[in-house]
Amino acid sequence: MSNVQYITSLDLPELQPYRTLRRPIEHAKQGIFVAEGEKVVRRLLVSKLTIVSMLMTKDWYDQILPINQLTTHQLTTNFPPFIFIAEKKLLETIVGYNLHQGVMAVAKVPIQRSLEETISTLNNPFLLVALDGLVSAENVGVVVRNSAGFGADAILVGETSSSPYLRRAVRNSMGAVFQLPVVHLSNLGEGLKTLKQTYHTRIIAADPKGEITLQEANLTGNICIIFGNEGEGISSEVLDVCTDCVAIPMLNDTDSLNVASASAVFLYEARKQKGLRFEV
Repeated sequence: MSNVQYITSLDLPELQPYRTLRRPIEHAKQGIFVAEGEKVVRRLLVSKLTIVSMLMTKDWYDQILPINQLTTHQLTTNFPPFIFIAEKKLLETIVGYNLHQGVMAVAKVPIQRSLEETISTLNNPFLLVALDGLVSAENVGVVVRNSAGFGADAILVGETSSSPYLRRAVRNSMGAVFQLPVVHLSNLGEGLKTLKQTYHTRIIAADPKGEITLQEANLTGNICIIFGNEGEGISSEVLDVCTDCVAIPMLNDTDSLNVASASAVFLYEARKQKGLRFEV
């Protein structure tokens, strides 16, 4: 059972991750991430990830953690060893109170699988999403959420992209990152070549300057859709690996959509072409 403690300061060593929300590099080195807000924390609690601790007000504790509402799995494998309860005034001293709403948790980043290990767990045809130089954690989070919502099988994160486990990315994914395999690649271009040559995967660049439109693109079979940097787009090294460069047709002299919106359009079309039904 958890060690439930009422606290009046954030001085305990176990509270270090909450004191350092602005230091994502420290969290990455520790292999942890922070989840904030009711919906995200609830989704974390029912995920398969390992929760290290939770910090919340007494009201949230009474709502989220009544023992009689928790499953056997949660009580035995995913119940946090430390639960800290504090007054609202103390939690307001932590950055982003309006976003974390007085309820937060720290969990371990899943053990990273290789690209090959991840592919071995997927059924054909698979749908992958790759991030090339996507630096805004907020955009990364929304792309992850869209990927989960439209049935992507995994997220590939290039060496120049922000991690989906950054605090703001987790928040903007609304916890969708807990449901998707994430593969961090030290060389995205080489990983894409492996997909292309070994797994017969079409590499699709989401590119406003693409030679074909989304309606013309073949998104059946094994595919990997790449979304690039918010300003510069997809790098030339990655474009060289791509099978097709595909643009969303725009009207009214609009040159492009932001990457988060574009990901929703591409993923909807991919799912439609694959003939997968949408649950309602």
